Amino acid sequence: MTTFTEKYFTMTEAEAVDYTKTRLSIFPADAELTCEEIGDGNLNYVFRIRDQKGGQSIIIKQAGPVARISDEFKVSPDRNRIESDILRLQGKLAEGFVPKVYHYDPIMNCCVMEDLSDFDILRTAFLKKRTFPKFADHISTFLVNTLLATSDLVLNHKEKKELVKSFINPELCEITEDLVYTEPFYPCPRNEVFDGTRAFVEEEIWNDKALALETAKLKFDFMTNAQSLLHGDLHTGSIFVTETETKVIDPEFAFYGPAGYDIGNVIANLLFAYVNGRHTLIDEAEREQFCGYILETIEQTIDLFKEKFISAYKREVTEQVASYEGFLDYYLQRIIEDTAAVCGLELCRRVIGLAKVKDVTEIKEPGSRAEAEIFCLKVGKTLILNRQQYSNGQDFIKTIVES
Repeated sequence: MTTFTEKYFTMTEAEAVDYTKTRLSIFPADAELTCEEIGDGNLNYVFRIRDQKGGQSIIIKQAGPVARISDEFKVSPDRNRIESDILRLQGKLAEGFVPKVYHYDPIMNCCVMEDLSDFDILRTAFLKKRTFPKFADHISTFLVNTLLATSDLVLNHKEKKELVKSFINPELCEITEDLVYTEPFYPCPRNEVFDGTRAFVEEEIWNDKALALETAKLKFDFMTNAQSLLHGDLHTGSIFVTETETKVIDPEFAFYGPAGYDIGNVIANLLFAYVNGRHTLIDEAEREQFCGYILETIEQTIDLFKEKFISAYKREVTEQVASYEGFLDYYLQRIIEDTAAVCGLELCRRVIGLAKVKDVTEIKEPGSRAEAEIFCLKVGKTLILNRQQYSNGQDFIKTIVES
């Protein structure tokens, strides 16, 4: 039996049980432990350890040196340290909205945390057409609490710069820079374009020089604007829900960037749920009910974010110049513009590039899938090109229903 203290290796299920017994003090000595590897993401291995006698369970998330999605992506295992650190920080800033962290191991590159087995992955729940009336309220609170409190508006500037240093994340930022901001907007060999969508992509995306220029501007803003500490990958597969609770997981892409990046990712992935409902629900009443809920959630998420941000800004901001008349309006408008742009980027990249979403790929009829993808691309392109025209939730809804 290894001691798990000498060097890193990727654990098997049996080794994860041994690790729990020898390195952790979470379960009673007579616990009957079992393990299941449940990771279905693109990067990591996720082990659920359960005591068959007492029912208690934990999650061990282990980071490897390459991504599960492709050996092309060499990624630093330090992302697990980043994830454990930011979960602890977010647990203080947005208490109750992230899982508890019990342990971090720098040798085995693993983080031990609360098991959310009683929760559902939001994307999976949306595919089953479930709705969560409290979600917009919950996610807007999480976004305001984490984005404002980690900015220069609130933090002492030296303290904030130390956080920027702690969350330098070059390997995973490079993945975002490539897969979100670059590859979808030219005929990169790594793109995966659905046959029914290809003609539209070639003409309306790859052949649009104005769009290419705007994505270049946005990429450089992403790389240079250290505004807030981001989750960095805040899609519906990184959110767990019940009827009464919301938990945000998987912040391994965390780094300092434009605050609108997290908000835009949430809105785009709500839109993927919307197009899935439009193209898979046969009953008209069910379709209108579910899609109406998604549109309402998009509008509420943006407007609640603005309302809560303004309130928290007036209560928490310490930076002297931020009190100047008009600065709050300027600052918040820039965030909403970035939200629109990032939403557009995410809509395009999930259709054209790697790392598809089930909301789209599980639309079985080829004509319907192509129609859904082209809709996403049209909305995405509009959001990118006209991002300065968006200032509230209704602006987003208008673009969606008119596309």
